[in-house]
This record gives sequence, structure tokens and C-alpha cells, in this order.
Amino acid sequence: MEETILESSRDFFKLVIKPILDREFPVENCQACFGFFGYGSEVLKQDDAFSKDHHWGVRVNGLLPEKIFKERNEEIQEVVRAQLPTTWRGHSLNGNLAGGWRLSLSSLEEYLAQTLGIDHAPKTPEEWLGIPEEDIMHIVAGEVWHDPSGRFTEIRQTLDGYYPEPVRLRRIAHWCRYFSGMGTYALKRAVLRRNELYATTAFAKAIRLGIQLAFLLDKSYFPYDKWLLVYFERLPRLASPLRPLINEAVALSTGWDRKLELLDKIADILDATMVADGIIRAHPKFVGSATSGYRITEHAYAEVIQGLPQQIRTVVPVWDQIYLERWHSGYVSTLDLAVWDKILNLTPVVEEP
Repeated sequence: MEETILESSRDFFKLVIKPILDREFPVENCQACFGFFGYGSEVLKQDDAFSKDHHWGVRVNGLLPEKIFKERNEEIQEVVRAQLPTTWRGHSLNGNLAGGWRLSLSSLEEYLAQTLGIDHAPKTPEEWLGIPEEDIMHIVAGEVWHDPSGRFTEIRQTLDGYYPEPVRLRRIAHWCRYFSGMGTYALKRAVLRRNELYATTAFAKAIRLGIQLAFLLDKSYFPYDKWLLVYFERLPRLASPLRPLINEAVALSTGWDRKLELLDKIADILDATMVADGIIRAHPKFVGSATSGYRITEHAYAEVIQGLPQQIRTVVPVWDQIYLERWHSGYVSTLDLAVWDKILNLTPVVEEP
């Protein structure tokens, strides 16, 4: 099998980068962490031929304590860059990639803050609920090859241990509310009003939220949307009963009324799972409304919310990658527009005379 970019990068670090750091920066290297983590499909081992058109290649991600990063980052980059070969196992090492010359250095605290919104492992329910779930994958996915201090590894382990139960339940309640109230209910109203724009957006939300709720029930972090299906298929319990329903629901040939029926079936499976897990009590069967649809998971929403500690009942989970977007906006603001166009693979059209 062809060597993956992760495997190439791992050997690149061990055979090229690490010897330089051991020789030139032994003190800093004892406090640094290096590996292959952060952003990109290759971190999730999902990169393919389409992944290679931007920000792809041999790379080493490095984290340094804030003080050391500020004092030594530029020197480390310059010394390492001067000693690199031009290629590594067929991959060009020319050109900037992910903030460094094949060595992407950041301060540990800054990397955590731009990813999680805090510069340490979450300690309270409020801190846990303030982290976008997709961004947890940017911490726990990939590999760490060198971490003598253990600081980053400890944070990864804390996150990898999954949510404390009150936090998971608060997130389950939120997803129950939105899957039903902003998904199936909205779709029912859109269909009744023959509003296909609203129906399209409501259905997309409902499918996404229903799948994400399945992740929460199976105690697995979900990734950003591009790889949601791949990771969904790995769920130990809910992938099997839900996948046929989702396959039919997302097909363009499936009409709106049938899509609603399938979402109701998905809701029943999710509801039954919550009963079986003891998250909510057993209850009688319910009948939906001709105008409001089948809002069964909002029954669960209320019951779960009412059983939570008072301090987190009104804490709404952060559920979009706002910290990553803050960082990304700052990053793009520093680029020459032509460089950004190149990253986007936008090529100017040459007008014929």
C-alpha cells in the first residue's frame, strides 16, 4: 500500500526534524510537543486525491509553551529550514504550509484557545459546554510523537475520555430540541405552506441534528460535516438501524411527505434508545399533529432538562466552530489576496485580445 502523508510525516519528524531539534534546541525540545494533529482530512485519515489541492503535504505540528514560542519561534524555524532537504520521499518540501516551513509551530496556549476557546483542559460543565464538538476532534485526532512534558497528551486524554455525564445530557437535550423543533416541525410547516426553500433548509438541519444526536447517544464525538457520514457508519449501536432510513431520506427522488415519515421513524429510534439507556422514562405512544408534526424528541428535551443540575439548565452548548473561525478570519486578514486566491485554486481568466 502507498505510504500515507501521515506516515511520511511521522518518519520525516523522527529522521529529519527531531535530530535537528535535539542538537540545536535541546532545552526547548524537552518542553515541546510534536505530532500530526489539528486541521485537515489527513488528520482523520480521510485524505484522498481531492485533498491534495491545498494545504496538503508532509508536515509536523509543534506546540511550545507561550513564553518559549514568543522568544524562540523565529530562530527555530530559520535553523530548521536551513537544514531541510528539498524533497522527502517524493514530496516537495518547498513552500509554506500551515504556518511553517513543513514545521508548523504554535504556542500551546494559543492553539488551545483558537480551537477550544480556552487554553487548558475543560474543568467545569460550563467550560465543557463552551467547546464546539467538531473542534474536539482537532485535539484528539491524529498522532503525538514527542511530548516529554506530557502537557498536551494530558489534555488530549481528558477530552478523549468523553463528556462528563451532566454535560452529555445537556447536549442531548439541546439536540432533541433542535432536531424536533427546528427540524421536523419546521419541515412540516414548510410542506404545508409549499415553501420549498424553507423545506430544504429545515430538512438539512433535521438530518444533521438527528445524526449528531445519535453520536451523543453512542458516546462518540462527531467531526465536521464533510466526514460526518464516515464516522456515523462506525457508531456501535445506531448506525445499523438509522442508515437505511437516512439513505432513503436524503435521496433527491424522495418526496417531502416521505422525508417527514422517515424523520419520524428516526425520531422513534432515538427516543427508544433514550428510554433503553435510562435517559428518559418509558412513556405511552404519542400521535403527532397534522399541523405541527411529530415532536417526540422535544418530550425528551423537557424531561432531560428538568433532571439536570440547576446551574447548567440554561447554558446553551456552543455548536459551531466559532473559535476556529475567529482564528481563520485573523489568518486570512494577513494574506495577500493573490496568495489567498491561489489557496482557493482560483485562476484568473486570460482574456483573448
